Amino acid sequence: MILTELKDRGLVRLISATYHKPPVLSGLVENDEEMALLTDLEGQTSARLEAEKGNDPSWDPLMLSWRKRQQDISAYGNSHINAAFTYTRAGGNRFNVEQRGAWYSAWDTQVSIAEVAFHRTRELSYIGKYEDKARYVEIISDCIGEFADIRDEPDHPCLHADPAVGYPKGQALSEALIADEHIGLIYPSVRAPEGDCLVVFDPTTVRNVRPGASWDLVWDGSPHYSAKCV
Repeated sequence: MILTELKDRGLVRLISATYHKPPVLSGLVENDEEMALLTDLEGQTSARLEAEKGNDPSWDPLMLSWRKRQQDISAYGNSHINAAFTYTRAGGNRFNVEQRGAWYSAWDTQVSIAEVAFHRTRELSYIGKYEDKARYVEIISDCIGEFADIRDEPDHPCLHADPAVGYPKGQALSEALIADEHIGLIYPSVRAPEGDCLVVFDPTTVRNVRPGASWDLVWDGSPHYSAKCV
């Protein structure tokens, strides 16, 4: 493992368009007091907001991403950053345990597409029907700092293609890196071998988050999918 200094802009993360929506609560209230009450009610079912309030034992609120707020509206990127770290998949992912999320991104959009498409295809395989259309939105970010780097270790056990094998190894590696105060890890993409990915463990390392293009991924009867920028 080596250490690599990054000052990179324009890394791409893809999220479901379902989670990329403008605020909708403002149209339901008439004043700031009502907005505060409605936001509090909505927040009781939000893992991100609960973590920001200090109600998640896995997170110190001071470790999350913050900026000054005006009229109780947060800066665009903060909710996306904090959501990545506080909403997790059962069993975790390759480099994060179930109790603690991480920020995954890639330098190339096609690499990010390959990564998310793998998970969607696997979900479709569970029902035995490859008929689906899903829209994803690019979340663009900048990352600056010194990162652990295993691109020179393509046979590392954490990069095994089978999640049942690779994920436990990757989670053990990430926990060790976090314990040693590393802020993230650069690694070769498992789903797009020609590309590289970055996983960030520290929310404050993710900067200048902004929206990018939208993509439609379509499965039309087989595990193979098409991707179109819309």
